[in-house]
Amino acid sequence: MSIASSIAASGMNVAALRLQVSASNVANVMSNGPLSGSNDSKNYPGAYVPSRVDQTATVGGGTSATVSPISPSAVPVFDPTAPYANQEGMVASPNVDLASEMIQQVIASYTFAANAKVMQIDGQMTAALLNIIA
Repeated sequence: MSIASSIAASGMNVAALRLQVSASNVANVMSNGPLSGSNDSKNYPGAYVPSRVDQTATVGGGTSATVSPISPSAVPVFDPTAPYANQEGMVASPNVDLASEMIQQVIASYTFAANAKVMQIDGQMTAALLNIIA
């Protein structure tokens, strides 16, 4: 595998991870739980903890990513019908911004497509070089 293809492959891996993390955040956006420190915090599962992808360049080319929790992970939301709501009717809701998650998904899609194109062109250039040599 050429250096261009290995760099593109690392970009495709990060794009796939970015899409996976964002999809998980969107799928769990309604996974509320009791506020920390409330009386029912032990009886019910906590709110979903959303994640984010931090992308960094690697030495020698390419990219890598780490997944870390978003801070603060939950925000108080008024839902007096929830069985784990506190006296004021507040529950913990995941700190997920759907607009931001949609942007992350679009970025992941375009990043993956661009890196796939790099791999395709690299393959074509290698084939053309081998045809010239032969």
